[in-house]
Amino acid sequence: MKAVLLTLGCKVSQYETETIGEALKNLGYETTTNLEEADIYVLNTCAVTNEAERKSRQMIAKFNKLNPNAKIFVCGCASQNNPDQFKDLKNVFFVCGSANKLSILEHLNKKGKKIDKFPDFYENVGISTSSNTRAYVKIQDGCNRFCSYCIIPYIRGRSRSRDILSILKEVETLMQTGVKEIVLSGIDISDFKIDDNPGILELLKQLENYSIRVQLGSMEPTMITDEFVKTLKNLKNFCPHFHLSMQSGSTSVLKRMNRNYTSNDFVLAVKKIRKHFKNANITTDIIVGFPGETDKEFEETIKTIKKCKFAYMHIFPYSRRSGTTADKLLALKTNKAYFIVDGNIIKERAKKLAKINEKNNRNYNKKQIGKTLSVIVEEKNGTFYVGHSENYVKVFVDDLKEMPYNIIRVKIKGRNKDGVIGGLL
Repeated sequence: MKAVLLTLGCKVSQYETETIGEALKNLGYETTTNLEEADIYVLNTCAVTNEAERKSRQMIAKFNKLNPNAKIFVCGCASQNNPDQFKDLKNVFFVCGSANKLSILEHLNKKGKKIDKFPDFYENVGISTSSNTRAYVKIQDGCNRFCSYCIIPYIRGRSRSRDILSILKEVETLMQTGVKEIVLSGIDISDFKIDDNPGILELLKQLENYSIRVQLGSMEPTMITDEFVKTLKNLKNFCPHFHLSMQSGSTSVLKRMNRNYTSNDFVLAVKKIRKHFKNANITTDIIVGFPGETDKEFEETIKTIKKCKFAYMHIFPYSRRSGTTADKLLALKTNKAYFIVDGNIIKERAKKLAKINEKNNRNYNKKQIGKTLSVIVEEKNGTFYVGHSENYVKVFVDDLKEMPYNIIRVKIKGRNKDGVIGGLL
C-alpha cells in the first residue's frame, strides 16, 4: 500500500506530517511526498490565508484525478477552522483538526469526522525520522499572542511546551539517522517553557552536549536581549541564522497589529545580534497592506528595512481572515484607522519591497565571498553539490567528487542567482 503525504502549511505542519508518515511506515505503508498515484492521501492543510484554504480543496481534486478510488484523509488548520468544507468532497474518508492528527491511523478503514478540543498540555505526536541531513524538531505548539491579523491562536489553541526529555530523545534518534543539523520549531518558540519558566536557553545549553548543529526557527524580537545573544554566542553548535518576525516597520501599524513592540525596538534587537554575530543571517516576514496602512506608514517600513538590512524577507499581502480582531474592526467600520487598502496599491508596495529584498539578498551573499563557511551538503544539482552553511546561506560546491557525510569547510569564491559558490578548503 502506498501513501502520499502533502503539507500546505508551515514548518510545524511539515514536521507533524512527517510523524504521520513514520507511523504509516510502521504499519507497512510505502510513503512519499511526491504527487503521484497512491492508495491513500494525507493532506495537512493550512488556514493562514483564504488562498491557502482554497489550495487545500484544489489538492483534493488533484488526488481524485490521480486515483479515483483513493481514500483521502484531511487534517490541519483549515479543517480545524472549517471541517465542513472538506467532509463531503469525493473520496474524503476522514477529517480531523490541528490536534490529535495521529487519529487518522484509527480511521484508515472507516469514514468519519473528529475535531478534538485543544489539549491543555503538549501533545506528543511521536518521533519523526529523517533521511536528510537537516531536520525540524517541534518543541512547542499554540500561541497566546493574538495578533490582530492572525487566525492561528483560534485554530491551534493556547501555547504549550514539549517535555525537554522528549526533545532530547528525538535529537538522539535523528543523529542516528545521519542528521547533522536541527531546527527548533513551533508556532511560537519564544514561549517555550520548562516547568513554567522561560526554557529556550536551557534547551540550547542541553543541546550543546550533542554533536549536531542547532538552529532556531521563527522568533519574536522581544526574545532578543543582551543576555540571550551573549549566551548564544558562547554555544559552540549554534547556527547564527535569526528569523525575526517583524510584520511591519511602522510603529502605528504594529500597534494596530497588536505586536507589542515598536519599530525602534526591532532595530535595537537587530543591532544586538550584529554586535555579537558579525555575519549573522537575519531574515523576516513583512505583511503588506494591513488595514489602514498609509503611504507614510509604508515609507516608515521601508526606512526600518533599510536600517536592518535583512538578508531575506518573506513578503505577504494582507489576507482578511474571518474571526480575527482586524476582520471584526473592518466589519464594524467604527475605527477610521482601519480601512481596506486597495489591491493595486498592495501589489505596487509588494513590488517595491521585492526589489529591496533582491538587492539586500545580493549584498549579503556578496559579503560571504572570501569567507570560510561550514557547509552541510544536502543534494546534487547538475555539476554542483548543494548545501547550507552555518548562517543558512545556500552554497554550491563545485569540486567535490562525491556526496560527503560530514560537515565540510568551504571557501566562498563567488555567487550566483540562488546563493554562493565555494570550493573545498
